[in-house]
Amino acid sequence: MTSEQELLAEQVLNAHRQSAPDGSLRAHRAWHDLDPDARRETAEAAERLRKLEAALSPEGHSSTVSAVLARLRSSRGTP
Repeated sequence: MTSEQELLAEQVLNAHRQSAPDGSLRAHRAWHDLDPDARRETAEAAERLRKLEAALSPEGHSSTVSAVLARLRSSRGTP
């Protein structure tokens, strides 16, 4: 991966995702700027990161799972 692609991959690896006006989540914009090989490498890195996050979480949740649960709870009005 080039240094530019490494910077893009770092942005993609963040758990934050923008939502569309209808509330659905969008792929990170940087994902589309990566070439196919860099996308594969980034997806593999994301999988490793989420496993590490889950291992460190008392509930066993990755940041992605925590974000999804937070969205569900807020849509239901549950704390």
